[in-house]
Amino acid sequence: MNMKEIYLYQLNKGIKLFLSFFLVSLTVGVIFGLIYLFQTTSFNKDVTSNRLVDSSEFIEEDFGINETVARSTSELLMTTHNHIIGFSFIFFFLGGIFYFNSIVKGFWKLLFIGEPFISNVVSFGSMWGVRYLDENLIYLTIISAVLLYSAFFIMVFISLFELNLKKPA
Repeated sequence: MNMKEIYLYQLNKGIKLFLSFFLVSLTVGVIFGLIYLFQTTSFNKDVTSNRLVDSSEFIEEDFGINETVARSTSELLMTTHNHIIGFSFIFFFLGGIFYFNSIVKGFWKLLFIGEPFISNVVSFGSMWGVRYLDENLIYLTIISAVLLYSAFFIMVFISLFELNLKKPA
């Protein structure tokens, strides 16, 4: 079946607006997640590793929410579960939108669509390795998270650019 390709810039104004609102809303949510990560770890590998390994210290945070410095096994299970499922949905929808961009094609398009799924499982799965195998696996967690968030922001930027700024030829 030989169908004409459809690109984001060719969509009608209403669909472009809808997809743009979705992408902006999704990005705001991801940014708040990164702010939370910075607030709890300062993006410091040692602090991050300690939150996974050492559960001896207990602190009370704002709003009466108690938090241990390190995640308990059940908290780590819940964090892993929620993030792997949540990011899978995020990248399913984002990849579905990005697929229809006309700027990135071929190998690079497939890489941007597929890589975040791998980085998602590696990022949140490697936290278990940090906890139970070797604290140096934190570098794997950091690298895969950087790849995941880089892919996210690149795909959002390209999609928003094409939806709002690229003009039909």
